Amino acid sequence: RPARLMATMSTHSNSGPPVGSDVPAVSFRDLRMEFRRRRREPLVALDSLSLDIAQGQVFGLLGPNGSGKTTCVNLLCGLLRPTGGTVVCEGIDVRADVTAVRARLGVVPQETALYNDLSADENLAFHARLYGVPRSQRRGRINEVLELVGLTGRRRDRVGTYSGGMQRRLALARALLTEPSVVVLDEPTLGVDVQSRAALWKRVRRIAADGGTVLLTTNYMEEAQALADNLAILDHGALVAAGTPDELRDRLGRTFVDVRTSRPEAAHGLQRLPGVIGVARHDGHDDGDHRDGRDGLDGIVSVAADGRPATTRAVLDWFVERDGDAVLVGVRRPDLNDVFLALTGTALRDGGAA
Repeated sequence: RPARLMATMSTHSNSGPPVGSDVPAVSFRDLRMEFRRRRREPLVALDSLSLDIAQGQVFGLLGPNGSGKTTCVNLLCGLLRPTGGTVVCEGIDVRADVTAVRARLGVVPQETALYNDLSADENLAFHARLYGVPRSQRRGRINEVLELVGLTGRRRDRVGTYSGGMQRRLALARALLTEPSVVVLDEPTLGVDVQSRAALWKRVRRIAADGGTVLLTTNYMEEAQALADNLAILDHGALVAAGTPDELRDRLGRTFVDVRTSRPEAAHGLQRLPGVIGVARHDGHDDGDHRDGRDGLDGIVSVAADGRPATTRAVLDWFVERDGDAVLVGVRRPDLNDVFLALTGTALRDGGAA
């Protein structure tokens, strides 16, 4: 059955170490990547990155544009050669045997790279021949992956007639066709509608539940929260934080107290209150160490606190004394968006090395 597609991977000779062993699915060690530029200093895309991705999990790689996420993917796939350090997939150094590594990978790139004039069947059949799927197994595997992503009913239609979400699902089916043990998803739901995104999320969860490993790069914090067992946040090519989503959220404190004020300067000095961890002013300025910038919240001050009622009351009293018109918007738990912006800042980024 399609539900068992990924569970059967360990029976194949190229499936790597058994699930549950201590060998990481992917390991980046002291990784450095420089791009040479004529008459200018090299562009450093990754700087001494060390990161292990355990087997059987969804691992989210987050970061602003130009932080190095796609560079990590390209190094793992052997499309780039690192300036320094190593990339290892299931115990195999990519530089030593890139063919063996690629046999273990299923990749969904940002660009789906499908043939629009061919049907889904024809796209998958071509890919199966190209990647050496045995002739006797091709039809069975194509049937399985099409059912897995819910495209059986459209298998004979030209891909050019598919919606963006359907094309993403077909790209995932293509990646699973060779029964990989590590699936790499580079911005898999970019530009995809809500319904298709939910369908893709369901398939990604199934891959991990059935024993596969997923490396996911995304700019959607909701997606990272929903899918990732563990996360790493990159900024300017360096690792700035790693952990489970809950661990990263707890770094900012137990609660955020959001206050709407016509005098955001009233927040100055607030971080000196006991129990206050950081303060973000949504008027384009930051107080203390915490930085944030959420769309539509101009005039709101977000106070990261320890979660004690006494701290919340002290924050409210602070504003009442300095702005009689201040209004409590709410008390909430920090989310990944708060974490991301606190660690990477609010400035817009150019693309650079993704």
